[in-house]
Amino acid sequence: MGKLTGFKEFERNNFNKRSVKERVKDYKEVYVPLTKEEMQQQAARCMDCGTAFCNWGCPLGNLIPDWNDMVYRDDWKKAFDRLNLTSNFPEFTGRICPALCEAACALGVNRKAVSIREIEVSIIEKAYKEGWVKPNPPKVRTGKKVAVVGSGPAGLAAAAELNSAGHNVVLFERADEIGGLLRYGIPDFKLEKNVIDRRISIMEQEGIEFKTNTNVGVDIKAEEFTKEFDAVVLTGGSTIPRDLKAEGRDLKGVHFAMEFLSQQNKKAADKKIDGEEITAKDKVVVVIGGGDTGSDCVGTSLRQGAKNVYQYEIMPKPSEERNDTMPWPTYPKLLKVSTSHQEGFEEGNFVQEWNVGTKKFIGKNGKLIKLNGIKVEWTKDENGRMNLNELEGTEFEIKADLVLLAMGFLHPQHAGVINDLQLELDERGNIKTDEKHMTSKKGIFAAGDMRTGQSLVVKAINDGRVAAKSVDEYLMGETFLRG
Repeated sequence: MGKLTGFKEFERNNFNKRSVKERVKDYKEVYVPLTKEEMQQQAARCMDCGTAFCNWGCPLGNLIPDWNDMVYRDDWKKAFDRLNLTSNFPEFTGRICPALCEAACALGVNRKAVSIREIEVSIIEKAYKEGWVKPNPPKVRTGKKVAVVGSGPAGLAAAAELNSAGHNVVLFERADEIGGLLRYGIPDFKLEKNVIDRRISIMEQEGIEFKTNTNVGVDIKAEEFTKEFDAVVLTGGSTIPRDLKAEGRDLKGVHFAMEFLSQQNKKAADKKIDGEEITAKDKVVVVIGGGDTGSDCVGTSLRQGAKNVYQYEIMPKPSEERNDTMPWPTYPKLLKVSTSHQEGFEEGNFVQEWNVGTKKFIGKNGKLIKLNGIKVEWTKDENGRMNLNELEGTEFEIKADLVLLAMGFLHPQHAGVINDLQLELDERGNIKTDEKHMTSKKGIFAAGDMRTGQSLVVKAINDGRVAAKSVDEYLMGETFLRG
């Protein structure tokens, strides 16, 4: 294992960031990679662990110590080959994954963890630059035809794996372009869309057929559709957002976060927007929800020229350090200051608060003008259940021109393919499957957020891979896919 004393000799050195003044004027990616030599030094920090908990922490089971060592030794091609064994899209996860691997890094127990995610994206970007990422179509076709419905991370992973096994794969997407959440959910300043296009081009050359503007269950009756294929994999994601049942919810100016974010992604791609434009320009914006989607709303609002941005989260402020409720090597729910938050703090027009509930929206002539909120606290009852209590005397009102609801997602859309096929659902409204990812209908499988509920991109990719392995076994009686 590389430089055994590297973790003692070198401090963690993260990617640089473009200046706030520069980056809030465009939608280009925020981070500036380090040099090859600097990344080799970062890889040298990887310790010779007896048990590589980073590998355990990664949903894909990436062989992280191996490719860290190869980078340190300047064998980038070998590092790419090792990364390619377990990860279909390291250019995505290397940019937007919350790095569960780093939370499990043994060095992170008492020092700063190895910068695994940055090493990962450095490997794949060098691989593209050197021409190592090439189409690898299967040498033999099985004659089996598989449909994948939904082109988000799970769908793309399932399609890639099934195609590699020799099946003829057709991937259906209801939007005008492939990518799902990657395309029309995640802002360009986190993931520029040429990164997606580059990978889709490779997959097309490998023989995968992509059909956009096709809503299975609406444009095509699902029952008729399934007769064309030997197996179907549903990967439509968790798309029904959690709503806020508050007075004034129907006022003009209150929107779901994804309505706002997807519009901006289309604008960045110079595409026509359907319906009325949702813009933060010169407005007081309130983002309700403290997760990644809320953060994306903050960064996008700042770039659109918002006057002021407030972000309210109903839950308590997370801890800044691990405590007894989140022991190593589990992923800790710590206070996360994103690049969007940093931009807001530096620009001086951003306020972030926790333990804030929304009472009602106030309007005039059908248009939002104010938000009425209140401070809350959480207490545990004798059964350990958390109860929400409003704090008397803390009610407040603020001016608000635009409210963005970023409170997560409930379950997949039932209208369309799910109802059409009369699939059984679990208690949360997700597609119910067996241990092989098969739904209540034989030959129909599900993967990703459509099956598990709202989750991470890296977990969706893994779920797509596992589903593909089960589909291959179902079609052929055995499988050599890694899953």
